This record gives sequence, structure tokens and C-alpha cells, in this order.
Amino acid sequence: MKIVTDTGMDMYLPPELMPDVDIHVVRHTITLDGKTYFSGDTVSAAELQELLLRTTSFPITSQPAAGDFAAMYRELAKTDPDILSIQMSSGLSGTVNAAKAGAEMVPEANVTIVDTKTLCAALGWQVAAAGRAMQAGWPKEKIIELVQRIGDASESIYTLDELKYLIHGGRISHMKGLIASILKIRPLIGVEKVGGTYAQMGMARTFDQALQGLVDIMLKKHKPGTELRVQVLHSYHPKAAERLVALIDPLYQCTWMPIHLMSAALAAHTGPTMVGVAFAPQAVFEGLP
Repeated sequence: MKIVTDTGMDMYLPPELMPDVDIHVVRHTITLDGKTYFSGDTVSAAELQELLLRTTSFPITSQPAAGDFAAMYRELAKTDPDILSIQMSSGLSGTVNAAKAGAEMVPEANVTIVDTKTLCAALGWQVAAAGRAMQAGWPKEKIIELVQRIGDASESIYTLDELKYLIHGGRISHMKGLIASILKIRPLIGVEKVGGTYAQMGMARTFDQALQGLVDIMLKKHKPGTELRVQVLHSYHPKAAERLVALIDPLYQCTWMPIHLMSAALAAHTGPTMVGVAFAPQAVFEGLP
């Protein structure tokens, strides 16, 4: 079997958790100042933010085309027609639909598409677990159950200090976002599990209060002392990421995944000030190969 995903994923894990199999990635594109880049290939997350700091333009992202998926599936099917395609949320991107259309173009491939209803680190955890399970010889049906179990248990929340990129990208209502921007309100945003869309989970007047607000959301989900897998990612804001880690660490028995920059394709919608956290009960990862 082969595993395919997209650049809505961030898979930054300790070496011992990284699967020793190829994960095949179909890439989103980012256009800025007339030049088009492939996320994580011709532009890294850090490079994109450096470009944004030097321009007044806004980036435009595009999901992979159906033909991109078809080309990937067709090439992989030459050696193994059984393909598991694990994609970012259909509530935030048309990537799942593109994958479905691409699969229809390649009848020789047996493609199973999973709409994870999430993105970023939580999606990376699912893809990595699938890779490890595949390496251990698990059947596809059991791997899909594993992916869904991790997705059901995982939460993703974030905040940011500047709203103009979210407003421009249409990820929040323009008028609501404009008012919030004028009032310097920092939203607390999560990924809800039914539609896999962004949902406002609160707001704060200062960025420090917003970081504490993320922790307060975690405390509503899990009582102090719980064993959690936790990962903090940011768009270009390492000091805020470190502050968030310092707030979370005393409260839980944390198995920490590496702090890292999030995918360029995702960070294009937030600008440089985003910081977020993914977390799940450590028990959901017990028994993984």
C-alpha cells in the first residue's frame, strides 16, 4: 500500500516516531507578487514569512488540482494499486474533492480517501501513525480506524496577533474581522469536528491573554495532570510558541512533540503572528507499532 497526503499537514515528530516509509505529498501552491511557489518545496514556511514582511501584497493559495492527484496516483499504481490518501479537512479546502476527482481519472488505482476534518499537526500525527502501521503490516481497514481514532481524540486551537491575512483570505467574515482588527481583539480559533471548519472559541484583548485563553480551552477539555501528547506550532513567532509551552507544561504530563513552523500553505492564511497547539490523550497512541 502507498500513503498520500497534502501540504495541509505538518509532520514534525521525534525520529523514533517517524515512519520508515515514503509518504507521498501533493502540494498546494502559493502565489505572491506574481510568482508561484510550491508549499514546502520551492518555498519553506520561514521563507514565505520573510517574503511577506517585505511586501504589501497578500498571498493567494491554491489547492492541488485533480490532475496533480491523478498524476500521483497513476505513478504509484505502477508498483502498488492500493493507495490510502489522507487529506486535510474538506471544511477548509477543496483538496478532498480534488483527490476524489483525481482518483476517478485513474481506474487502475484502488484509492481510499480519508477526509480527516483537521489539519496541521493533528493531521501529521494521523499520517505518521498510518505510515508506522503500514510498515508493521496492518490491513488498510485497521489503519483507517486508527487514523479516525486519533482524529477524534485530537484538538487543534490557535490565536494570532494580527488579523489582516485571515480577513483577506476569507477565513473569517470580513466585517467581523475588520471590527475585531480595529478593536485589537485576538480571536481564539479551533477546528470543529463535524464539518472540520474553523470555529471561534473565545477572544482576548491582549496577545498574552489570548495565549492563556488557549490554555483555558485545554483545561475545559482535559483536567490537570492528564497525560497528553502536545505540539505547539507557529507561523513565525518562536517566542510566543515558547511562552505557550511554558504555560502548558506545568499543568499536564506532557509528551512533547517538537516546536516547529507550520506548513507554508497554512501560514499563508495567518501571517507571521500565529501560534497554536494540538493535543490529545497520550492513551490514544498506546499500542501503535
